[in-house]
Amino acid sequence: MELLLTVVGLLLVIEGIPWFLSPRRFKVLLASLAEATEGWLRLAGLVAMLLGLLLVYLARS
Repeated sequence: MELLLTVVGLLLVIEGIPWFLSPRRFKVLLASLAEATEGWLRLAGLVAMLLGLLLVYLARS
């Protein structure tokens, strides 16, 4: 449970960095993502998941 809370906390910190540093640019990025096709978003999500799994694997081995 402690590891899960640590991971969620780090995720929130990392997710909050763009909002804190440049909220205007991040809003533009989100607007462009809203216009992206579903296929592109699915591919980006798949790549993000695979990179995350690779990082977890490398960290745990």
